[in-house]
Amino acid sequence: MSDRGYRRPRPLSPLREHLRDTFWFAPTMGFVCVFVLWLIASEVDEEIVAFLQREEAYDELGDLMAFARDTQTIVTQISSAMMTFIGVVFSISLVAVQMAGGQLTPRVVRIFVRSRISKLTLTVFLATFLFSLLVLASYESESDPRRVVSVPLLQSLLTLVLVGLSLLLFIVYVSSTLRLMQVGPVVDRITRDSFRVLGRMPRGPGGAEGLGPETGRVVYEGRAGVLRDVSTARLVRAARRQDVVLRLIPRIGDFVVPGTPVLAVHGGAVPSRRQLRYTVSVGVERTLHQDLAFGLRQLVDIALRALSTSVNDPTTAVQCLDRIVQFLAAVVGLPLGTVHHRDRSGRVRLVQEGPDWEDLVDLAFEEIRWCVAGSPQVSRRLLAGLDDLSLLAPEERKQPLVRHRALLVQVVERTVPVAADREFALLPDRQGIG
Repeated sequence: MSDRGYRRPRPLSPLREHLRDTFWFAPTMGFVCVFVLWLIASEVDEEIVAFLQREEAYDELGDLMAFARDTQTIVTQISSAMMTFIGVVFSISLVAVQMAGGQLTPRVVRIFVRSRISKLTLTVFLATFLFSLLVLASYESESDPRRVVSVPLLQSLLTLVLVGLSLLLFIVYVSSTLRLMQVGPVVDRITRDSFRVLGRMPRGPGGAEGLGPETGRVVYEGRAGVLRDVSTARLVRAARRQDVVLRLIPRIGDFVVPGTPVLAVHGGAVPSRRQLRYTVSVGVERTLHQDLAFGLRQLVDIALRALSTSVNDPTTAVQCLDRIVQFLAAVVGLPLGTVHHRDRSGRVRLVQEGPDWEDLVDLAFEEIRWCVAGSPQVSRRLLAGLDDLSLLAPEERKQPLVRHRALLVQVVERTVPVAADREFALLPDRQGIG
């Protein structure tokens, strides 16, 4: 199989992913947008008043002022109740997320943080509160239609629209949060995120041969943390300008500390610090942006917690195995391992180590296999998954599957003393015990 060439990432892709891991960006942008909306609505209201005064339509203007006074009471109630509503809703939501994290894995909190509906709901709630305050500041005490400057007519209508949107989003948000407490939707979300990572990641086999002698190394100088992603475009550009090949030493998901080498240089001088600026992103925890194995890690964590003696929920483990087999079946025929990123002329400029097939299979099944003793539902589903993957795998990728199957049979034979029970536990079944 041949290398897949360097594929240019979408502009601002790392920045967009990092902002999705925050909860402050969307509300902040919402504040800016709602302030601009209020300025535009204020100008429109002033133009309406000025037009009616020029036309001497004072009766119509008086009717608008009466309508605005009626809506002022509603806007006042909205501004006083909205903040309390926000506090109650999100306090309950945080409790629900905490329960889901305790039942499944703490990493499901990331799903809530990255949820678009959660951020949109909070943004609209806060925007409604801020907009109602700005509208209240626009009301005038002047009651003479000939001397009034502005009547917040459009502003009041927009406030009511924002309230209606808030109520609609509240219903959707509650439904989304309730789904977060269910195993099926959570593992489905993790699997879909993993497939998105798989779809945008360049993949390719090969090693570091042909790179030439190592001529230098770049030492990591930032804060300690998990390597979340790298800017392949910047690294390829820096390597091309220096006419060298860069090799990323740690893998995505590795924990790096200051003073350890992060890049190896082959074929020339080390690029300047300015050229390598903002090429490596380190955070406090792993993300799914470029980490192909992190989705499997989460599914395995949920399965292990379900198989623990304190929880004892093998059905949840079977649901996780369903998704694990689904993901491995999708990558069984793809080139994995070392990735060679090329510049526009086709020359290799960046070599990046990634998980190969055996790494993914070990991650998916090793720890779960250690916990299947006494759970025939899980052993039967695991055997069925291994058999299905063996049918799909090319000959050179069957060995890890055969090894895990043999080890699973040994575990069951060693821990289940009754022959009939062993035979039952070693019968492949895609539903576990259907």
